[in-house]
Amino acid sequence: MSDISENSSQRRTFLGIILGAIGAVIAGAFSWPLFRFLSPIKKSGEAGQVKIPRQQVQVGGAHFFSFQGRPAVLLQPQAGEFVALSAVCTHLGCIVKWVGDKQEFLCPCHAGRFSPAGQVLGGPPPEPLNTYTVAVDGDDILIS
Repeated sequence: MSDISENSSQRRTFLGIILGAIGAVIAGAFSWPLFRFLSPIKKSGEAGQVKIPRQQVQVGGAHFFSFQGRPAVLLQPQAGEFVALSAVCTHLGCIVKWVGDKQEFLCPCHAGRFSPAGQVLGGPPPEPLNTYTVAVDGDDILIS
C-alpha cells in the first residue's frame, strides 16, 4: 500500500510542477505587452537623428515625419531657416495640422493654436510644442 501512496505523491508533485510552469508561461505572456507599453521608446537612426532632404520642405511649408516613434514636423518659415517641432499637441496628445494660409498649427481636437515656433497662440494647450535641434548639412537637414 505504501507504493500506491508514494506514486500518488509523485504524481501530485509532477502535476504541481507542470501547472506552475504553465502558470508562469501564461503570466509571462500577459506581462510582456504591459512591459513593452511601459518601457521607453527606442531611438531610431544614428543617435536618434533623422535626415531629411532640404528640397522636401518648401519656404512657408511643413514636412511631417516620424522622430523617435512619434509624429514631428519640420518647417521652413523663411528661406534657409528651419524649425523642428513635435506634432503632438500638449493638451491631449492629438496630432496638430499645419494651416499654411494662417502660418500656424491647429489642433483638430479642441482648437488649440500654435505659432510656427511652437508657442501657444490660443485654446486649451498648457505648454508649447516640444522643439528639436536642427542642423543643416549641405542639402540635408539633420534633426536630433
